[in-house]
Amino acid sequence: MSVSRATAAAPGRINLIGEHLDYNGGRCLPMAIPLRTLATVSLVKGGQPRMHSSLDSPGWRAYPLGVLGALNVRIPLSIEIESELPSGAGLSSSAALLCSVATATDTLLDLGLSTEELTEATIRAETEFVGAPTGGLDQTAVMQAQEGHVLGIDFANGQRSQHRLDLQALGMSLMVINTGVSHNHLEGGFGNRRDEAHEAARVLGIEHLIHGDPNDPRLTPTLKKRVRHVVTEQARVDDFTTAMSEGDTTSMGALMDASHESLRDDYEVSCPELDLAVAAAHAAGAIGARMTGGGFGGSAIALIETSSQANLVAEVQRRFAAKGSACPEVFVVRPSRGAQVVALS
Repeated sequence: MSVSRATAAAPGRINLIGEHLDYNGGRCLPMAIPLRTLATVSLVKGGQPRMHSSLDSPGWRAYPLGVLGALNVRIPLSIEIESELPSGAGLSSSAALLCSVATATDTLLDLGLSTEELTEATIRAETEFVGAPTGGLDQTAVMQAQEGHVLGIDFANGQRSQHRLDLQALGMSLMVINTGVSHNHLEGGFGNRRDEAHEAARVLGIEHLIHGDPNDPRLTPTLKKRVRHVVTEQARVDDFTTAMSEGDTTSMGALMDASHESLRDDYEVSCPELDLAVAAAHAAGAIGARMTGGGFGGSAIALIETSSQANLVAEVQRRFAAKGSACPEVFVVRPSRGAQVVALS
């Protein structure tokens, strides 16, 4: 069949644990979420190429153009974007945009690229064409996630693994608290942490910071803190993987808590609103809560008994109102499927 129009859907993602480990050669545990971005890519016949989007974030056009550049596409195409994902919320809205456009374009033009090749193309699109620093976690998760599973990614050797997570069977819910504080990785915070991590690895003479010693006297006090987060976070990822396989939600929650404390105190990428969201989740009975994503704003996640969902929403509303802050959006997520084609014509 001759195809002139392809629509692909790509999900947002959260990282259960393993923050800032992708560019340090570590292991991470992201999962896709139900909220998604739809990209419709069409051949242009006798008219001008156009791009239209429901996104309200400035500069969004750079992302689909970056995909076309990374795929070396030179023919005129029209691209329409519809997204359920809030931008700047730490839920990988940019990766969903990249991956939906790449998947639709690959199908429309019959490029025959593998999922791995599309993943690499979307990473190049963001780093080389958009100019935003990324370790590749977001694009990998959005492209390769499976329904009902958490994706294990080892950035030292490229290995992938799928880990079943049936929250319903455990009587648990995973809730996202979008603080509404927007982050922008082009503005420097994320890039600064990445530069610090690479500097620490250079000082220590190692390729990947996960193998570093936070007590090495060659490190400055700040770099010692950065290394300590990376090393301890890697241990938490491995322990979380074991706890998840055993259905040990108590240990999972404790590891999430420790991760947030490390991100707040050692990597210093949290913010008052994220800390408030985590505190509210704990007050509502969450067994674990942490910021997710690169930080400096965005979202927190909480693992809580399903029967306590309403308590969490109410406590978040109460605490943010007491601070005079806008009420965050709070919603439940589940492990969802990665990018896929949903319509052809």
